[in-house]
Amino acid sequence: MTSTHAFWLAGRQVTGETTFDVTSSWDGRLVGTVSVPTDAQVEEAVAAAYAARDEFAATPAHVRAAALDHVAKRLIERTEEIGQLISAENGKPIKWARGEVGRAASVFRWAAEEARRFNGGEAQRLDTDGGGEGRLALVRRFPKGVVLGIAPFNFPLNLCAHKIAPAIAAGAPIILKPAPATPLSGLVIGELLAETELPAGSWSILPVANDKMPALVQDERLPVISFTGSEKVGYAIMDSVPRKHCTLELGGNGAAVVLGDFSSDADLDWAANRIATFSNYQGGQSCISVQRVIVDAPVYDRLLPRIVAAVEAQVTGDPNDPKTDVGPLVSEDAAQRVESWVKEAVEAGAALLTGGDRDGASYAPTVLTDLPSDVTLAREEVFGPVLSVQKVHGEAEAFAAVNDSKYGLQAGVFTHDLQAAFRAHRALEVGGVVIGDVPSYRADQMPYGGAKQSGVGREGVRSAMEDYTYERVLVLTGLAL
Repeated sequence: MTSTHAFWLAGRQVTGETTFDVTSSWDGRLVGTVSVPTDAQVEEAVAAAYAARDEFAATPAHVRAAALDHVAKRLIERTEEIGQLISAENGKPIKWARGEVGRAASVFRWAAEEARRFNGGEAQRLDTDGGGEGRLALVRRFPKGVVLGIAPFNFPLNLCAHKIAPAIAAGAPIILKPAPATPLSGLVIGELLAETELPAGSWSILPVANDKMPALVQDERLPVISFTGSEKVGYAIMDSVPRKHCTLELGGNGAAVVLGDFSSDADLDWAANRIATFSNYQGGQSCISVQRVIVDAPVYDRLLPRIVAAVEAQVTGDPNDPKTDVGPLVSEDAAQRVESWVKEAVEAGAALLTGGDRDGASYAPTVLTDLPSDVTLAREEVFGPVLSVQKVHGEAEAFAAVNDSKYGLQAGVFTHDLQAAFRAHRALEVGGVVIGDVPSYRADQMPYGGAKQSGVGREGVRSAMEDYTYERVLVLTGLAL
């Protein structure tokens, strides 16, 4: 894994004049050296994508679908190799990395299916009014133009797939920028796309440095921006290009609610294990990790020790060990930030029940209670293996606690009450409500995104394709309807 990795410019593999190293946050070893595109090469990629936009939009559906099916098939064939690569560059435990490869393959498979049925058109009779006699409208969708996809480090393969696959399915050229910390997984997608017959210029994968991005963001030839990452960067992008179409997935501080009817021993064991697993999987570096646990008073005293025990049972260590549940964070700086937030909370009066220790880039799974409402950990996305538990009295107080956040990505509600489930769906200011489980569940084909400062727009293959396209109406005249 230590060879120099070229990047993909308009479908061909090239190198630039400089490189950077990708290292493991677990043991510091060199994972790979990546070539960096020059300014001229970036311009070449943009020009090629812009030139290809009409040709690619007109590409037959079966061509795009076949390419997407091919990538899905090849990802499955190379699962172990790519899983090892994700784990090496990201620090993700190998069992989660293998699962990510499977998810990415599904994204490409669903995109292939959508490519075959998307944009069939909707016919509307216009003779419902006298002035429309003999007229029929056909409504179809067409790409808005070239997509600039900007992917984060936490799912270095699957979130690249969520940018690329819908764009190809919709016939929109795409330039993908993978995260600087984890570019290798995204570059693998280029290897697989290069095996297809997609037009030159329809896709590029460029590991551009972050400080070079403003020029790309501002380029008028790239009218659509799909960004997944931090709130600060996402809104800065949107503010800088107010006339562009931006889809922003900006994270949250996911809440899991446990209502009083979820009260049997089996119920509480299930809730505790799910909460412990999904506050710590990916090292807590998921936008829908469990960060806040809001528990109704009748079950609080029975659930809290179960949560602590389940968190302490999480296996930490070498991400390449199949038994490991929790690996390191993406960097030591990230772990130091988490450490400082927990320290601030404890100094302000929070009770530390377990965890709170850092070793390099690794941070121990941590549980706190009595978290003051004004500390950073209560207000921001921790993006680390830390959760807080809060006691409330009744459903209304629980739902109010979920909504007491600037974020609104997803929430989980543990209940058996169907009416409570529907009340949660109505009351919670989030993009998704998961009943009977944690907020961390995501099916990659469903609409995914948030409310409030969790972003704008939706990911999910079909939703992203709609985001990348617009409706165009064809009116036919003089027909015998």
